[in-house]
Amino acid sequence: MDKEPIKNIKKILVGVDDSEDAQLAFRVAMRRALDLDATLCITSILESDEMNVFQALSADYIHGERKELEKHVENYRKIALQAGIKRVEVVIAEGDAGETIIKRVIPKVEPDLLIIGALSKKGVKKFFGSQAAYMAKNAPISVLVVR
Repeated sequence: MDKEPIKNIKKILVGVDDSEDAQLAFRVAMRRALDLDATLCITSILESDEMNVFQALSADYIHGERKELEKHVENYRKIALQAGIKRVEVVIAEGDAGETIIKRVIPKVEPDLLIIGALSKKGVKKFFGSQAAYMAKNAPISVLVVR
């Protein structure tokens, strides 16, 4: 066995949506954060491909969707704090979930570990696991895919 120590995990990034897999990933991330006394960063992405063309062109609609997402992620933050996690951050972004997490969220947050669910919440993509596969393949950090 290699005697080099495992990298110390100080910050965990978890991607959340309403899917069962994402909720399970959130629970796993909370447990890991508690066990490692790590910061937990919760992210959710407002995906424009889930909107029709009229919704995507309406600033009011997008603003309303973002506000709903912010409230939803704030609930995850409260749950994490109630579970005893000392440091909890949230990041909301817009775009393709996998690409946005890899190209914008990870560089901003600088986590040591990404925890994600295997399936997305809806649409054709959920059957292919394309977001999880993309992130596992392209993340510059370790990725734990939960199912």
